[in-house]
Order: sequence, then structure tokens, then C-alpha cells
Amino acid sequence: MATSAHELTPAAQDYVKAIYGLESAGKQATTSSLAKRMGVTAPSVVAMTKRLAELGLLERAPYRAFALTGRGRKVALEMLRHHRLIERLLVERLGYSLDAVHAEAELLEHALSEELEARIDAQLGFPTHDPHGDPIPDPQLRIAGASGRSLLDLAPAERAIVARVPDGDPGLLRYLEKLALVPGKEVELMSIGPFGGPATVRTPSGEHALNRDLAEAIGVA
Repeated sequence: MATSAHELTPAAQDYVKAIYGLESAGKQATTSSLAKRMGVTAPSVVAMTKRLAELGLLERAPYRAFALTGRGRKVALEMLRHHRLIERLLVERLGYSLDAVHAEAELLEHALSEELEARIDAQLGFPTHDPHGDPIPDPQLRIAGASGRSLLDLAPAERAIVARVPDGDPGLLRYLEKLALVPGKEVELMSIGPFGGPATVRTPSGEHALNRDLAEAIGVA
């Protein structure tokens, strides 16, 4: 019988979502990488991944990275759908700022029933992306790809609309909001410095220099 997210403990849900996050970023889900991402010890990772493998959510073999099974991926997408719908609700209806919604959604995502999930989705007009620009899995747990272009892909003097910003660091999000470099805002690439120099952009708040890693992480459409 297939295991749904509601049948798992919050800790197990978090592990499945973390493994999905590593896989989506093209990184290996190993004992050490999971321990770092989850803020736990290696023995804790070993115990939980063993349990997830017994439930058929995870493939686990000695000296190899963990990999979600098809069932495990569905659980991860279900949790991701909860998380991103909650983030959208908090911003659109409750006035939360971009930097505050991630932590709140981490807490609330575990308690969301399927009925409440559907009602939130309908009330919000069936959104396709969260406030940071990441795609929301649909009710069938299908997920669209992220924006394929970044700020660094723009030509000098080319304008675009910010489509996605990194969502893991509240301090960074506060900084980007101060620069008006958030989803829905227009941005123009002014120049890219030689020899690894910064990218200079113009936003509604003025001209700003960004390091290349940050510019690469900001998606545009």
C-alpha cells in the first residue's frame, strides 16, 4: 500500500523533502549532506533513512547516495505543495514579508489536511508559483520546471522581470526586498565586471552591484 505524507511523522516528512531538495539541486543525498541540511547527527540520519527504506520511500545501499523512489518523490511533492501554498497564503492574505514565510510554512505544512489544502488553493485562485517564484506542484503532484534564465544570462542593457529569488536565507531576502529585486519587479543588467567582477543591475530602487553567485541564483522571465 502506498504511503502518503499524512501517515509519516513530521521528522520523516522533513527528511523526504530534504532529500528531494538535494536531488533537485543536482547534489547527492549522503549521510553527511543530509546531516548538515537537517542539523542532526549522522546516526540520526542512518536510523531515519533505514526506516524510510523499509517504507519503500527511499533506496539505500552501502557507499551510495540515497535516492527517493517514485512513492518517496510523491510524498516530497505533497509536502512541497503544502509548504508553497502556505507561503502564498501568508503573503497574499496575511501580509507576511518574503523573509518571514519560510519558517512559518515549515511549521504549518505538517498539519495541512487535503481538504484545507484544496480550499487554500481555490481561495488563492489556483496559483502556480510561491512568493519566491518557485513552482507549486499541482493537485496531481506534477511540477513545472523553474525559470531557465538567470540575471547573468541577460545581455547588457536587456530588461526582464524577476521570476525567482533564493528562499533559504531571511537576511538575503530582506536585502533583496530593499533593492526591489523580488519577483514581479523589472530589472536591467547594466554590465558584468571582467575577471569575475560583479554584475551591476538597475531596479526600481536604483543601480546595485551583485556578486556573481547571487546574480546566477536569481531567475528572470
